[in-house]
Amino acid sequence: MIDLLSDTVTRPTPEMLNAMFSARVGDDVFSEDPTVNELQEKAADLFGMEAALFCPSGTMTNQIAVNVHTRPGDEIIAHQYSHIYNYEGGGAAFNSGCQMRLLEGDRGLLKADSVENAINNRFDIHAARTSLVAMENTCNKGGGSCYEWDTLVEIGEVARLNDLAYHLDGARLFNALVAKNQPAKDYGELFDSISICLSKGLGCPVGSLLLGTEPFIKEALRVRKKFGGGMRQAGYLAAAGIYALDHHVERLAEDHEKARLLEAALKNCSWVKSVEPVETNIVIFYLHDNRDPKIFTRDLAEKGIRIISMGQGKLRMVTHLDVSKENIQKAASLLEEF
Repeated sequence: MIDLLSDTVTRPTPEMLNAMFSARVGDDVFSEDPTVNELQEKAADLFGMEAALFCPSGTMTNQIAVNVHTRPGDEIIAHQYSHIYNYEGGGAAFNSGCQMRLLEGDRGLLKADSVENAINNRFDIHAARTSLVAMENTCNKGGGSCYEWDTLVEIGEVARLNDLAYHLDGARLFNALVAKNQPAKDYGELFDSISICLSKGLGCPVGSLLLGTEPFIKEALRVRKKFGGGMRQAGYLAAAGIYALDHHVERLAEDHEKARLLEAALKNCSWVKSVEPVETNIVIFYLHDNRDPKIFTRDLAEKGIRIISMGQGKLRMVTHLDVSKENIQKAASLLEEF
């Protein structure tokens, strides 16, 4: 099976496993796991931020950020494609009592003027208090789309002038950094908090990091405990994260090249209605209206290619380190012959 379901299906490489097996560990709930501490310091330094917190998942890092940045009854501005709204189980409402203001934008990307126009008058007692702008880069549902740096800066300025927190869901941020050749420290200077996943393109089995100021992370640690995210000898997992940051970032360019091969193959298929522009490792495409996506994904699986439907006719393939270029070339041939 050529598994293009997601970049979350990756398994640790032998070298990563060796790093995990040899990790020094302690009790991280008491902040005494040396490998977790090393990972947190390494990530914070990479982005030029004061501190970081290791968590089990990207959903948890996003939800902790929401909880720290807001109070019950507040409103969060985000794109209608955002992971924080679509794929986190209503967590903003359940965990923090917040509602979402969802905006439109091409391929999951917001613009500064739409964000500015969505901010509620803080003196209007009838309106929810706008307190947070939540971005996503790359945007999963937008097809791995990347923000232009100037747009992020413009939206950040809107947030600053209106006294709003500015959070980045960077589940696949390293893909954007590689694709756009951007330095991580620029992001650390711009955002109040950043969530990064280790378990997607970087190939770790578990784990995400939340980055911010020392006071922010101190409060985030308390929220992580309340959310049940405290782990004990988590250094075995953190060691995988250290290995990934050292060895698996630059290779993301290979995944992007593999995604472009799939994009080219799909454009040659008569049964494909359209393909979203490919920037990173996600390929989204649509079938012609007379084709059933459910039947298509089933038939494709029978030919040895596993993909996912995201609803509304949106089909997704994701490249990653466990699918070789030879696998991709084979998948491309099967698609063109389908």
